[in-house]
Amino acid sequence: NYAYNMRNSLNDEEVASQMEAGDKKKVEVSVEGTIKWLEANQLAEMGEFDRKLKEMEGICNPIMAKLNGGAGLPDMGEVPDTGDAPPPGAGPEIEELD
Repeated sequence: NYAYNMRNSLNDEEVASQMEAGDKKKVEVSVEGTIKWLEANQLAEMGEFDRKLKEMEGICNPIMAKLNGGAGLPDMGEVPDTGDAPPPGAGPEIEELD
C-alpha cells in the first residue's frame, strides 16, 4: 500500500513539482522496483515484505520529509518560548462531588 501511495504522490503535480530531479528519480526507481518485486513475490514471507518496505522507506521518507519541511510546517526549534507559563499540573485542583 505504501508503494502505491508513493507512486500516486509522484503522479501528483503539486508534489512532483516540488521535488528535485535527482530525488524524484530515486523515489521513482525505488517505488517501481518495489511494486515489481511485490507482483513477482506475492507468496513471500511477511519478513521479506517488511524488509522490502523498510528498504523503500529508507529511500523515500527522507526525501518526503524534505518536502514537508518546506511546506510551512514549524520546525520544533521555532516553537515560541512560553516564558513564565506554569508547569504542568500547577493549575487549580478539581475535587469530585457526589
